[in-house]
Amino acid sequence: MAFGKGHHLHLIDGSAFIFRAYHALPPLTRKSDGLPVGAVAGFCNLIWSEITAGAAGKAHATHIAVVFDAGSKTFRNDLYPEYKANRPELPEDLRPQFPLTRDATRAFNIACIEMEGFEADDIMATLALQAQAAGGDCTIISSDKDLMQLVGPGIGMYDPMKQKAIGRDEVIEKFGVGPERVVDVQSLAGDSVDNVPGAPGIGLKTAALLINEYGDLETLLARAGEIKQPKRRESLVDNAAKIRLSQELVRLRTDVEVPVALDDLSVQPPEPQTLIDFLARMEFRTLAARVATKLKIEAPVIAEGKGYEVAGAHEAPAAAERLPFDPASYEAVRDLAALRGWVAAAQEAGVLAVDTETTSLDEMRAELVGISLSVEAGKACYIPLGHKQGGGDLFSSSDLVDGQIPLDEALEVLKPVLEDGSILKIGQNMKYDWKIFARHGIRITPFDDTMLMSYAMHAGLHNHGMDYLSEHYLDHTPIPIKSLLGSGKTQITFDRVGIDDAVKYAAEDADVTLRLWQLFKPQLHKARVTTVYETLERPLVPVLADMEMAGVQVDRDTLSRMSNAFAQKMAQLEDEIQTLAGEKFNVGSPKQLGEILFDKMALPGGEKGKTGAYGTGADILEDLATEHELPARVLDWRQLAKLKSTYTDALQDHINHETGRVHTSYSIAGANTGRLASTDPNLQNIPVRSEEGRRIREAFVAPKGRVIVSLDYSQIELRILAHIADIPALQQAFRDSLDIHAMTASEMFNVPLEQMTSDIRRKAKAINFGVIYGISGFGLARNLRIPRAEAQGFIDRYFERFPGIREYMDATIAFAKENGHVQTLFGRKIHTPEINAKGPGAGFAKRAAINAPIQGTAADVIRRAMVRMPAAIAGIDAKMLLQVHDELLFEVAEEAVEPLIKAARDVMEGAADPAVKLKVPLVVDAGQGRNWAEAH
Repeated sequence: MAFGKGHHLHLIDGSAFIFRAYHALPPLTRKSDGLPVGAVAGFCNLIWSEITAGAAGKAHATHIAVVFDAGSKTFRNDLYPEYKANRPELPEDLRPQFPLTRDATRAFNIACIEMEGFEADDIMATLALQAQAAGGDCTIISSDKDLMQLVGPGIGMYDPMKQKAIGRDEVIEKFGVGPERVVDVQSLAGDSVDNVPGAPGIGLKTAALLINEYGDLETLLARAGEIKQPKRRESLVDNAAKIRLSQELVRLRTDVEVPVALDDLSVQPPEPQTLIDFLARMEFRTLAARVATKLKIEAPVIAEGKGYEVAGAHEAPAAAERLPFDPASYEAVRDLAALRGWVAAAQEAGVLAVDTETTSLDEMRAELVGISLSVEAGKACYIPLGHKQGGGDLFSSSDLVDGQIPLDEALEVLKPVLEDGSILKIGQNMKYDWKIFARHGIRITPFDDTMLMSYAMHAGLHNHGMDYLSEHYLDHTPIPIKSLLGSGKTQITFDRVGIDDAVKYAAEDADVTLRLWQLFKPQLHKARVTTVYETLERPLVPVLADMEMAGVQVDRDTLSRMSNAFAQKMAQLEDEIQTLAGEKFNVGSPKQLGEILFDKMALPGGEKGKTGAYGTGADILEDLATEHELPARVLDWRQLAKLKSTYTDALQDHINHETGRVHTSYSIAGANTGRLASTDPNLQNIPVRSEEGRRIREAFVAPKGRVIVSLDYSQIELRILAHIADIPALQQAFRDSLDIHAMTASEMFNVPLEQMTSDIRRKAKAINFGVIYGISGFGLARNLRIPRAEAQGFIDRYFERFPGIREYMDATIAFAKENGHVQTLFGRKIHTPEINAKGPGAGFAKRAAINAPIQGTAADVIRRAMVRMPAAIAGIDAKMLLQVHDELLFEVAEEAVEPLIKAARDVMEGAADPAVKLKVPLVVDAGQGRNWAEAH
């Protein structure tokens, strides 16, 4: 049947897949001969995912092809020899992998297309329009911005990394114009990566603004003399020829004589033996096992190689883990006899995967609805405990569905096994389930957590949610929760889900969790992160759970008074702003503010976005604040508005009506570096630099007879930098308890300490902390409000005085490029998949790699302190409440303050020992008071 209506062509951007795979994964070589095959492995995994997994926004393909660039020279080089001339040479280990990716494509039985003289984009453009003309549809599997000019009726794009469809709205979001005008905008803005000249001084935003105003490129060039802004006018008039040349370079060819017809691209299943033979030849053990399972053939025996094939260090699943998932086989446990049978099975197996289903994600308010268990792959059950009839408010909470075990009776049977030291409990994000059971008097021990195992091995590579891990490592897409609960106004809670549906969903979770554990547990040792997992990740779960359940007392009256005070101050600022503006307007409206600043007051820097409104972001207002008082007052107003809405108003809603306290939740696996993240509410981002922000901490109080105590590491990241970069001057300064910022200023600016001014010290402080985060001259200039050249001079002088820092940075980047990750002093791995990327993202990736060992080591230190803290303060009437980066907050009986400070300080200052002997002392500052503000 000829290609036409009802057919859907998928065009895979093969070259993009190769580079993405190469930069996203650590190096991998074939064990038998040392041939580099990492990019090939990643490419094969991407192709396998494309042909086996469906995704929202990407329709099923009836026809498919992978399109490659044939070489570096195309017709565009004849038009403009400098086109792509500044692209770096291919890495030596990538070059031999290109032909192998073509072999891989053919092994998957997919058409492989490339043509001399044309780019892959031209071939895809031609085929896409052919599909459109024939009445069919086409999806281009790529995120390449150059292909966005093709988006239109019947032609879409799909970003496989973000798993996101790219349509007209996404193109407008990217370029500020529709797909039909993308070429015009690119012609003006040029492209430094491809060496497309464009119009000097005109970026994407300005280009979109001009095209939207004049309609198209030719009209704009014809009327360029009318443009009011001199620089824009001169750039367009003087560079019209370059702009038209750029148009020819960026416009995709749609008339390429492609050597295959659409009908030749129909989807064909891979020939099993051909594909398996190729994967075996490449020594891709994991993928070969997956493919064999899918094609129902025997997996080949492949010797264990070096490295790993997909984004994570693991082997192919064992046979039991490759069993198909069968929801129909899961059991509903409806009586105590059946439940005791599962308990006996757990006692025999010695392991038990456990998961809870509740009415809420808030563990302090959630009601327990059911529990799922699994003791071996493919064998799982669900114990319904609190399912109710119907939905909405038509039924009371007592209207339980028949055939459920009473909650108290079920927990009485489960409590011994959940607390049995000889049975290992396995969970995914165990902290949630741990708290649910703890609220019912059960403290789970011992346990493993598959989320934290993945985090220990794969931080920086991907997220660690169960659905992702299941899809990525088990080739299985779990039942989505939305299919049971719905969404929006019609969404129900889990207690209203039918038991039959609940069994399939919940038991599957336990089954998936057990299989992930079987896969990950042996790999901790091979990835050399067993110690990280067992000393920094897993033991933190009960510590954080207890902190979160304890909560912190917040005084509602204090918050209410602050909200009122902020509202009055905001009203006063509004009057001042409107007086400065000479008219009344809505200060909270960016559109009206932009018109005041840039139309009425004619302040510089006004640029309109795609909505037609001027940009009035904080960075713009900060620049303007140096020239005019109005934007400065607006910044003050916005700060108060944020404090009021985010804290003084919102915190009142977070006070638990049963405990009277606020209970935050900490994410252990949120940040790649090991730093904890606080959510619902976020108590780590309360501002401390402004007086108003500091006052919010006054609302965090101690009950009568108790005191808030704060212990805070002093300049821990600078101390770690001094150790890691081995800078004797900084190390000695810390050992001598000197003012480190004054000492740095003295070293840099040759100013004796006794003659130090606050301004010089302030600059040194900004550089000290900025260097840790890889600050640029531009960034330091903005922070200090000084010329960029002066700021860059400060940074250059800093590296001259402390050469060890530059050596550390260079060595860290080199290590990241070679190994695909960096490490903390305690062995935590932070993967750096973008470290070899080119373009704008490269600088960020390098800065992140430089900072990660420092920030990660600091995070590890405080984790070690938190894990040791409960035992150290066990005999003291005190409890740990909050962790805010380098600070721990306690609530202590008045008479126990001094013993608590001594015990906690000893733990914190000695937290690195004995694993790491730091060359500088860790120092902890302590404070106490009736509230957090007084204690900090």
